[in-house]
Amino acid sequence: MNLPNKLSILRIVLVPVTLLFMLPINIFGWQPEGWNNFINTNGMLVAAGVFILASLTDAADGKIARKYNLITDLGKFLDSLADKILCISIMLAFINLGRLSAWAVMVIILREFAVSGLRMIAAAKGEVIAAKMIGKIKTVTQMIALIYLMFEPLLMKIFGLGFEGYPIRICPVTIIGDVLFGICVIMTIVSGVDYLLKGKQYLKG
Repeated sequence: MNLPNKLSILRIVLVPVTLLFMLPINIFGWQPEGWNNFINTNGMLVAAGVFILASLTDAADGKIARKYNLITDLGKFLDSLADKILCISIMLAFINLGRLSAWAVMVIILREFAVSGLRMIAAAKGEVIAAKMIGKIKTVTQMIALIYLMFEPLLMKIFGLGFEGYPIRICPVTIIGDVLFGICVIMTIVSGVDYLLKGKQYLKG
């Protein structure tokens, strides 16, 4: 397995690590008080650091693959899969925390299912649909929005807006987060329509 593919797998491995620092533990009512206190106060910053590291591997694997001619069908599949798992997992965590709307995230998930279905149909015909530029832009807007949301608690403390856990109240800091996430939802829809229109030949018959 080449280095770009290993980086894609690393991105998947970092998903549960990120979630570990985002979500307090509650196993059938058992809640480790010390750990959960850490999560509620500083866990999101650690999660943000891990998520940024995972996001950087997304840029690195593509550059390495193109520079050293290591582009493979497996790599195309893993790169796209890792992006989806990373971003959607964090969005679901924010739903759990009460920060994101389940409806908005559902739109993103439906887009990913539709494009993945198109890729499966193409694969059955012996072709691989690699990530397009508009798809990469979509992923970047998602990552930027999620990184900002992770830093919201810190920004609220810096600006003296107070923060006592999720859900958080409406203020300028959260409005910016809503706008950024709205942009990524729009880009997700646009990129999904683009994939379906350009891949409509795979849907014939």
